Amino acid sequence: MIKIPFHPMIFETDIISLSWHGFFSVIGVAVAVYMVIKQSRKDGIEDDLIFNVASWGVIGGIIGARLVHILDNLDYYIDNPINFLYIWRGGIGLWGGILGGLLGGVLYAKFIRLDRSMIGRLMDFAAPALLAAQAIGRIGDIINGEHCSRATDFFFGWYYTNPNSPGMSCITRSESWSNGHFPLGSDPSTPVHPAALYEFIWDIIGLVILVVFRNKLQPNGSLWFVYLAWYSLGRFLIQWVRLDRVYFWGLQEAHFIAIICFVVSVIFLSVKTRRSN
Repeated sequence: MIKIPFHPMIFETDIISLSWHGFFSVIGVAVAVYMVIKQSRKDGIEDDLIFNVASWGVIGGIIGARLVHILDNLDYYIDNPINFLYIWRGGIGLWGGILGGLLGGVLYAKFIRLDRSMIGRLMDFAAPALLAAQAIGRIGDIINGEHCSRATDFFFGWYYTNPNSPGMSCITRSESWSNGHFPLGSDPSTPVHPAALYEFIWDIIGLVILVVFRNKLQPNGSLWFVYLAWYSLGRFLIQWVRLDRVYFWGLQEAHFIAIICFVVSVIFLSVKTRRSN
């Protein structure tokens, strides 16, 4: 079993603090923007356009990610409303970041009157960059203990020992949200599935696939929907070992979003591929 002893905060003051999750999220965004700029230069697209679209995408992503996290933890934020604003302490919903970022970027692109083909091309540039950013962000999740998971007796299970780690609260969460997927009498040293590591590996595999196919799919925008379908499938499967709030049919919020995004992606790819042929 793997023991993770790290404090979730890099530094913390009365005014501001920075978590490992926040740090790696910023690094991930920076890497993603760099990847998009590097690829777009090969098409002769100006850096200013990429920076502007990316800026609105990041703004939309931050808002969407925070809103999804708040909705998934609504009871806590109703009792602690000031914490709505403390995004630097961690607490974002990746689905909200993906969809909010898409909405922010596309709305700005529409505002400056980019045509559909160019918007689709920019989306294709963003697809592998998003997976890279997500993989980097999951490193912060691993250090922080951000996502509670089901108990496991497999050798690759891990547990958190720092009393400030969110991972230490997983026993309570499992009892109140998911009908106790931990064995009775469990304690914080109970090994759990490394869900964030599973997703990191899934993202890296997807990144390799997208890099291989990024210049081979038509029409523009297709690669982004391949990305969305890939991530949706992986998130749906990995979500079964996570301990987020169960709503109904035994499914969590991320399950429903993954199903919708996967179906939309498959329909888009089927229709567009048929038309292009």
